Amino acid sequence: MSGAPSFNILMYSHDTYGLGHIRRTMAIAEQLREYDTNILILTGSPIAGRLNFPKHVDYVRVPGMIKKANDEYFPLTIRIDARQAMEIRQSIIMATVTTFLPDLFIVDKEPQGLKREVMPALEWIKENLVQTKTILGLRDIMDDARLVIEDWKEKDVYSTISELYDEVWVYGEEEIYNPVLEYDIPRTVQDKLHYTGYIHRRVPETHQVEELRLGLNIMKNEQVVTVTTGGGGDGFLVLDSYLTMLEKMKAEMILPPFQSILVTGPFLSKDEKEVILERSQELGVHAYEFFSNMETLISASDMVVCMGGYNTMCETLSLNTMSLVIPRETPRKEQYIRAKAFNQQNLVEFIKWDQVDASTLKEKIMWMLEHKEKYMDAMDRFEMNGISNICRRIFKHRDDKNGIFE
Repeated sequence: MSGAPSFNILMYSHDTYGLGHIRRTMAIAEQLREYDTNILILTGSPIAGRLNFPKHVDYVRVPGMIKKANDEYFPLTIRIDARQAMEIRQSIIMATVTTFLPDLFIVDKEPQGLKREVMPALEWIKENLVQTKTILGLRDIMDDARLVIEDWKEKDVYSTISELYDEVWVYGEEEIYNPVLEYDIPRTVQDKLHYTGYIHRRVPETHQVEELRLGLNIMKNEQVVTVTTGGGGDGFLVLDSYLTMLEKMKAEMILPPFQSILVTGPFLSKDEKEVILERSQELGVHAYEFFSNMETLISASDMVVCMGGYNTMCETLSLNTMSLVIPRETPRKEQYIRAKAFNQQNLVEFIKWDQVDASTLKEKIMWMLEHKEKYMDAMDRFEMNGISNICRRIFKHRDDKNGIFE
């Protein structure tokens, strides 16, 4: 290590449900750890302990919460009052900020945190850590524009960003989706905004992919379709439709020209998970609740059938693996908007949620496997500069702190 003082980065990921926020945060943290930094992640993810945290990266777990309805949140596992749980979370966040003393505080997606839990920390930093930079990280698409504008105006989010954040990083490309126009972002916030580009994922070594395929008894030239629904909480329709497709092919004595691998996600309900695993076993299909190294699995696949969350899209594009997207449209339209935008670039194909069935799936999958070049060419042209641009911003802040100027 160099003799320069360490640079402390604190990353907040509220993680009420699903895998999206913690996986995006981990992807960024993994790339930054090689430099002279300490990274601490604040997360409410119930699966944080199942993730592989690299050297110089650690996490602080706050009580998990789950959204029931109308912006109401309740403890995910512990049997205490929701207000108590939120007070514990806020206390842990404040204690971490005031002891870790971050040089950079990156807040993922929620400018005020869950139920405004990050506000006291942001205000304390502004008053007491004048050299600390506060960063709001936003995925490419949040939701339907009208709903985002209404929500941000009601919660006074525009003022929060203007007054308490130094920069806003959009993990996307302005040409694909322009949040300034879509979300009516005022000039005071526009001046803080930086498009980083999409976040590239780690590309596994060839031998790692070969070893995984061998372990799954996949022949060298055999095609593989992987089905993943992220956290899985709302993914039963996708998994069920895919298995129905395979069951109909079996009944018609049609041998699929590919092997199938299913990853249900840890948040699929127990009853639904049992159904999926039992049907998969009857079909001789590999099925998992959780796969710790999704990058290698996706790289070993010829196609991924998924729901179109930000992280899955970044993984398939980073690994040049075709994807057939079945985007959910409730409670947010983010996945559907992204699927349409990427489809216009020939990066993905998609089926609307209310139009998915076994026949449509079969038709789309077979067509895509026979026309790979269309998607491979588009993915080859698609640049993913998110990590390099994020590193460039962080280096600037680190050098400013250490008095190094170009």
